[in-house]
Amino acid sequence: MNIKQSWFQKHALLGYFLLAYSISWAIGIPLALIAQGKVNWHLPFYLHYFYSYGPMLAALIMTGFTKGKSGIKDLFKRLINWHMRPIWWIVAFSPVVGYLIIVTIQRFIQGTWADFSLLGEVSFLPNLGIGALFLWILTSGVGEETGWRGYALPRLQRKMNALAATVILGLLWALWHLPLFFYAFDPSIAVGWFFGLLCAAIVFTWIYNSTKGSLLAVALWHATFNYITSSKAGAGLGAIILSVLVMVWAVVLIFFYKPTNLSMQEKQTIA
Repeated sequence: MNIKQSWFQKHALLGYFLLAYSISWAIGIPLALIAQGKVNWHLPFYLHYFYSYGPMLAALIMTGFTKGKSGIKDLFKRLINWHMRPIWWIVAFSPVVGYLIIVTIQRFIQGTWADFSLLGEVSFLPNLGIGALFLWILTSGVGEETGWRGYALPRLQRKMNALAATVILGLLWALWHLPLFFYAFDPSIAVGWFFGLLCAAIVFTWIYNSTKGSLLAVALWHATFNYITSSKAGAGLGAIILSVLVMVWAVVLIFFYKPTNLSMQEKQTIA
């Protein structure tokens, strides 16, 4: 192992977060400056969707430096591993299932269906219809989770219990979103959004540890949740109820499974 590899091995997490922030913010900060009228650059705002690839690229770079080709192979193996019990496939798609149940109940109470076409309406792009789901799978699913849960979480869990690792990752994950509040997010939602993100991080850890490290499961959950809440449908009552249920779910997970593993399985770690 040469000096460069030794440094990256010793500072694997620091290097990862610095890279993830740098790559994503290299896209987000210019878009924020344009939106705030600080610069007169002509950049298309659909570049926003490349923001999500910062965590994945950082994970690939750091894994390449510290683990080589075998580490990168293992990372992708966990991402495409579809061999999990049927219950976890249901969990992976539970945001969509939950939303459909909620809006069906709404239909019987209010007499009208929710506008499902809103699910295809995302920021900076034309209406994608069902294609929006695949957009979220490729961006917030694969792009983010390859890094957050694929690289950072198992290394943090090696140093501390699952809940502490989740909270630290959640705080850093939240800060990573900062430029978006200057061009994509409404700053007035910051407090509720932050609490919701920490709760989602707890759910992610539960899924990741319970499936013995399936990145596919957490990527699908993240994508399907964004499909509901990050579209124009996210302002509807069904999406709001879904978000509240996730918060309740996170609290129940802490008390039921305890902070050590946040799962019936052992916490998943990587050296």
